Amino acid sequence: MTIDDLDPLLTQPKRLAVMGILATARRVEFGYLRDQLGVTDSDLSKQLRALSDAGYVTSTRTGKGRTRASWFSITADGRVALDAHAQALRGLLSPDSPPTDAAAETELSQSVQ
Repeated sequence: MTIDDLDPLLTQPKRLAVMGILATARRVEFGYLRDQLGVTDSDLSKQLRALSDAGYVTSTRTGKGRTRASWFSITADGRVALDAHAQALRGLLSPDSPPTDAAAETELSQSVQ
């Protein structure tokens, strides 16, 4: 795994957090997302717009007037992107052991003795 395997859209912590929450539920209401993330309405709207433009989330509105609510869901493409991003993060955080230089190891072990 390399840094290039990360999804640039999901490297932004707020967007990653939104996707993480959406991945655990069928749909989530805007106010719940806002409260969980501790962000303003305008900030969350901006993050959701970016995710929606990428096809990672969908939204639906219910009710009218004071009972109006916006609900968000992760799409199939969004789930694939989130899973791939998480896999890339795991790969970067737990890389394979780097190649060793046998001569350097021999020299180090002799200096310890």
